[in-house]
Amino acid sequence: MSAASEILHHSPDIKSARRSGAVNRAFAEKIMLAVTQVNDCRYCRFGHTKAALEAGVSEDEITRIARGDLDEFPQDEAPGLLYAQHFAETGGAPDPAETTRLVDFYGEQTAAEIDAYIHMITAGNLLGNTFDALLSRFRRRPAPDSSLISEFSTLLLAAIGVIPFGIIFGIRLL
Repeated sequence: MSAASEILHHSPDIKSARRSGAVNRAFAEKIMLAVTQVNDCRYCRFGHTKAALEAGVSEDEITRIARGDLDEFPQDEAPGLLYAQHFAETGGAPDPAETTRLVDFYGEQTAAEIDAYIHMITAGNLLGNTFDALLSRFRRRPAPDSSLISEFSTLLLAAIGVIPFGIIFGIRLL
């Protein structure tokens, strides 16, 4: 699934997650930073670090997430953060036992909301990293395992489908 279709597919989930509040804003930002730490998107790291600070996440917690050190977080957050990291490290193909563990710990509703945040930030990371790959290509340093066609098509699909959809439906996508 492309980043654009991933965002469109999961946007109702993220809107629902924001409304329900089972995953508070600070925890959501920590989840998104845990994924971004693995996927290394500088745009998402900057934006979600700022959002995390605004949501009350401490600088110490942000630093620990940036190092990938997630074991010392509160008992009610550590499983979600570790799952987010695992999801990113496996390229979006988490071990089914880990997914079951997430659902067993949080329940289906909260696990689904955590999953929605993970999918949205993963797609955002892909868009940011694709944009960087295109910039590198223009500087005559193309990113390995990337092509001009994939870079343009990913960004074009996002511009045509995702951005107008978000504007029309008032969804803050990233």
